[in-house]
Amino acid sequence: MNSIITGTHIVKTYGKGAEQAMALNGVDVDITEGEFVAVMGPSGSGKTTLLFALSGMDEITEGTVKFGDTELAGLRENALADFRRTRMGFIFQQPTMLRNLNLLDNIMLPAVQDGKRNTVELVQKARDLMIQTGIAGLENRDTTEVSGGQLQRAGICRALINTPEILFADEPTGALNSKTAEEIMELLAGINQEGTAIMLVTHDAKVAARADRVLFTRDGNIVSELVLPKFSGGELEARGEKVLARMAAAGI
Repeated sequence: MNSIITGTHIVKTYGKGAEQAMALNGVDVDITEGEFVAVMGPSGSGKTTLLFALSGMDEITEGTVKFGDTELAGLRENALADFRRTRMGFIFQQPTMLRNLNLLDNIMLPAVQDGKRNTVELVQKARDLMIQTGIAGLENRDTTEVSGGQLQRAGICRALINTPEILFADEPTGALNSKTAEEIMELLAGINQEGTAIMLVTHDAKVAARADRVLFTRDGNIVSELVLPKFSGGELEARGEKVLARMAAAGI
């Protein structure tokens, strides 16, 4: 498989002088096309900072991040924003929807901003994504008129509207109950099986157990890595135990 994102000696610091804090300390990481990578670690270990660095959401202090052959640091701010919108998708713990738009319009927003989509085709794609994620019929609902799980599904639809090559997900199940979290992970696993790469930050071993590879972070470093066979369902508990065992071995 070809690499989709490669980070080399990524350093990220905050503050200056005696107040300087090291968030990432020379991290090397590579994500290949269609791969599912989970990142785990205690709070403050650098896992979310790593996601932000690899996606270009946060400027790094040292090192390089390449998306294919494109070095993100070489893109101007507007070009980088366009690059992220058209080639990456983002899912957060709390979906950031615009309250003055209904769910359908929120889902279509990244494509509308891109200005390159036929409206009829765009509406149909958004509706198809809503069917795929189980929220068909909620197109005209306001963001305050749906459940947290339904809002997260709408966020996934929005992340997929431009057919990204990779989804970045930061604690996507963190605010959901266990049943809804399981449904969201089933959905993400299906998206990954269709060929979209995923990088997901989580505290939950059961969530990480669905990944092909789990990276464990501590003090701004990747301190361990667990490679798992492609998830096919049915062995989630055993995979979760492997994740927990590796976490313990890594002192996390």
